[in-house]
Order: sequence, then C-alpha cells, then structure tokens
Amino acid sequence: MGVIVITGGSRGIGASTAEHIAQRGMGVILTYNNHPEEAASVVDRIEQAGGKAIALKLDVSNAGSFQVFHESVVFALRETWGITTLSGLVNNAGYGLFNPLAAVSEAQFDGLFNVHLKGPFFLTQTLLPLLADNASIVNLTSATTRVATAGVAPYAAFKGGLEVLTRYMAKEFGERRIRANAVSPGAIRTELGGGLNDEFEALLAAQTALGRVGEPEDVARVIGMLLSQDGSWINAQTIEVAGGYNI
Repeated sequence: MGVIVITGGSRGIGASTAEHIAQRGMGVILTYNNHPEEAASVVDRIEQAGGKAIALKLDVSNAGSFQVFHESVVFALRETWGITTLSGLVNNAGYGLFNPLAAVSEAQFDGLFNVHLKGPFFLTQTLLPLLADNASIVNLTSATTRVATAGVAPYAAFKGGLEVLTRYMAKEFGERRIRANAVSPGAIRTELGGGLNDEFEALLAAQTALGRVGEPEDVARVIGMLLSQDGSWINAQTIEVAGGYNI
C-alpha cells in the first residue's frame, strides 16, 4: 500500500498515526526534531508488530534543509522498500504557544508561522516530485480555526491558512489525482502546549457533545482512512475530529 511520510511522528497524533497506518500495511517514514529516542521507540513498536518504518531527523521550521531531507527520503525508499515514490504525506509537526495577542513577540509569531504554514508549504513542494499519482496529502489543522480561543491567535491563524492551502493543493495537484485534505483535531490528550491538567480537561470535556477529550488514536484513524482507498473520493475537505466540540 505504499510508503507515507509523517512529520512530527515521534509523539502524540503523529506517533499514533504512524502505528495505525503501519497496521493498515503502509510503510512509514516518520520525522522527529528533538526526540530521537521517542522516534526510535515508535519505529520499534511498528516493527515488533510486523510493520516497516524508519525515522529521519527534520526541522520543519528550516525550509533550507528540505532538499537534503528529500535526498534522505529517496535513499530510504530505495534501500528499505525498493521503490521510488511515496503514497502519501502527513504534515503533522507542530507545537503550541499560549500567549495573548497583545503580548506575542515577532520571534514567537515567526516561529509558529515557519512550522505551521511555511514548513508544510515548502515541504510539500519539495516532496511533490516523489509523490505518486493517486497519492494523498493530509494536513493537520485545528478546531481553533472555527472556535476562537483566547491566547492562540497566531497558531490558529496559520492553521486557518493551512486549511486554505489544502484546497489549493487539491486544485493544483488534481491533474495527477493527488488528493489533499485537512484534519482538524479538537482537544486531544497530547503534550502539545504542555498537555492537559485535570481542571482544563474537565472544562473541555464539558464543552464537547460526547463528554470527553479526544485521544491521539481518534485522530489517527481518520488520517488513516484519508490515506487509504477508504477515502479515495474525499478531496479538498477539512474534517473536524473533535467529538462535537463547542457546537
């Protein structure tokens, strides 16, 4: 079923997605930046379950490193799987920052922009020649693009930009039958932004129709569907995976 690149695959939604799609029979190239041990652990779990995966270092904020990463992917495809193309790309890497709009510094703004919008734009552009016809791109956005949440304005703004970019990818890559969709998680139990304490989790659960916060696996299953033939007629969409958050 091909090989998928997942950025930010060492923890949280990325790690869960890597394991889930490996269970579906896909090969996995997951990236990490600051957590090589956790990335190696994900690879080990996938291989112990009978799948095949490798981990490559990538700083999504540094577009100047993308061509070297491209070359590493070419080598990995040939040496590990004996193929030359990718079947999918998941632009997942990211981080959170809680700061009122009036207090956001230019450096904080630029850091979030580089990871959440510029990075996915130019990484997709760089890897596009490796994507096979009929491949699938999944961009991770956020329910904060729909529900304004004080303190995350730059993050939400760039995720909103990524939703727009997703539609343009679908439009421009359609001639090659490459699909592009966005998955928009709500409150998920990950380490993004420092994680959830009990009080904050209870507040979020009370605002969610299904009465709980999400788990990484909840999002991973939707991403896996979009990467597979199960989602072959879904294109240019943003799918919120939030259990009915703030409706």
